[in-house]
Amino acid sequence: MTGVSIIIVSFNAAADLERCLSSLHAAPPAAPHEIVVVDNGSTDASVEVARRWTGVHVVALGSNAGFARANNVGLRETRGTYVLLLNGDTIVPPGAIDRLAGELDRNPEVAVVGPRLVDGAGRAELSFGRMIGPLNELRQRRLAGSGAVEALTRRRQYPDWVSGACLLVRRADADAVGGLDERFFMYTEDVDFCASIRARGRRVLFTPDAEIVHLRGRSAATAPGPTRDAYRRSHLAFYEKHHPAWAPILRVYRKYLS
Repeated sequence: MTGVSIIIVSFNAAADLERCLSSLHAAPPAAPHEIVVVDNGSTDASVEVARRWTGVHVVALGSNAGFARANNVGLRETRGTYVLLLNGDTIVPPGAIDRLAGELDRNPEVAVVGPRLVDGAGRAELSFGRMIGPLNELRQRRLAGSGAVEALTRRRQYPDWVSGACLLVRRADADAVGGLDERFFMYTEDVDFCASIRARGRRVLFTPDAEIVHLRGRSAATAPGPTRDAYRRSHLAFYEKHHPAWAPILRVYRKYLS
């Protein structure tokens, strides 16, 4: 199909998923679209919530396959020209998805576009940045904790990556890099995905003209220990892939922390 395929990966956050799907139902994109919820073995009512919505296709995996693999399942289940990776803990205001799609329509050199993300109180999230590396990670943390986030997120720019909480990509570009790298169970897969796409000479765009509410951390809050461990494994895997000289240092540092 032409239009937008919306892929939502769910895991034990039924209330958030209900809120997200409700926002999509209340103000659907004007573009032709389909919605697929890929459930990662939730033990709450996530699957039942998703199945109550007309037009939502549910893929229940039965176990937690991880964020990257679940999104790849969604890619295989959909046919849209554009693919929106969307977290279940988001609320989508009217017109936001169409504005993102419009950016890809107008800019053929852009493969990926991300919106401005704000929390429930309207505070901006630093949802883009430079390629992960030792110095850039320090810079990102410093920026995220500063008062500069509001101004930074008001500027249209071409970063190295945008957040996978809401990321619109051309299917042709997603297919060209083989989807998301499944060695990343959760976290850093969006940075790696954007890096693979940029390596082909394509561009990543952040636009403040589309805004999405991101109530982050809800599903992670249900299992903080496993979530922390998953982050550490993905972070190390990222360095092993992109900065192998630094990986042994990171491994020792992680061991020291534990």
